[in-house]
Amino acid sequence: MAQPLRQSPGAWLPLLSLLLVGPVACAASPADDGAGPGGRGPRGRARGNAGTDEAVPRHDSSYGTFAGEFYDLRYLSEEGYPFPTAPPVDPFAKIKVEDCGKTKGCFRYGKPGCNAETCDYFLSYRIIGADVEFELSADTDGWVAVGFSSDRKMGGDDVMACVHDDNGRVRIQHFYNVGQWAKEIQRNPARDEEGVFENNRVTCRFKRPVNVPRDETIVDLHLSWYYLFAWGPAIQGSITRHDIDSPPASERVVSIYKYEDIFMPSAAYQTFSSPFCLLLIVALTFYLLMGTP
Repeated sequence: MAQPLRQSPGAWLPLLSLLLVGPVACAASPADDGAGPGGRGPRGRARGNAGTDEAVPRHDSSYGTFAGEFYDLRYLSEEGYPFPTAPPVDPFAKIKVEDCGKTKGCFRYGKPGCNAETCDYFLSYRIIGADVEFELSADTDGWVAVGFSSDRKMGGDDVMACVHDDNGRVRIQHFYNVGQWAKEIQRNPARDEEGVFENNRVTCRFKRPVNVPRDETIVDLHLSWYYLFAWGPAIQGSITRHDIDSPPASERVVSIYKYEDIFMPSAAYQTFSSPFCLLLIVALTFYLLMGTP
């Protein structure tokens, strides 16, 4: 009878060694840990002393390259993806009143000698290429506007307004005066809009074309118009009645091609400049100097 084949214990040792060493070899495989030529890891980090490690390169995908053009590097994550917060917007450039009457036309309403930050109302205009740039500012927390009129009266006027809403933004809106009521017009010729609300003042800057297609609600600015100046409060971003019953207006039609610096005293200062008031002051002074008979 044939005897069963018996193997000595030493015959299993090579097989046992393979089972034990194999997983270790797999775990140390360069393909699994991302090691490449030169001993670099999956992110290009050099092996060796931690103090001499190379920096981890940023994400180099097409999206990362595209986003990098619009976000500063300090707004990118480790992987090169932009965070939700965008870089801060440039601050509103201060209105230069020293250019009034030289490189731009200006209207000032308020106290004599006031500027864009102290006048009750301020407006400037200048031509830039095919556009007119306007700057408006008023002592209000609501809105400030300029209207282009053919008769110095409210009604049938093209109006551009800068409105401060409840979110703190200042938006440029287009209106058309229907009688004493301002109707918002969706077609808005404004562009390059800027606005800010600071120190209880609404200030804005925008451009609009000199020439526009014929439209009842939008006038051609290459023609001369009376300018209507108004400002007042706003409720939830909607304009309400202006602050004064009779808002000021330019004394004559305004040409955008002529730069002047025009001052209009507010009501508080108009009283002392009227002829009747001056005559009264002279008479009172004479009476005090001469005394009673």
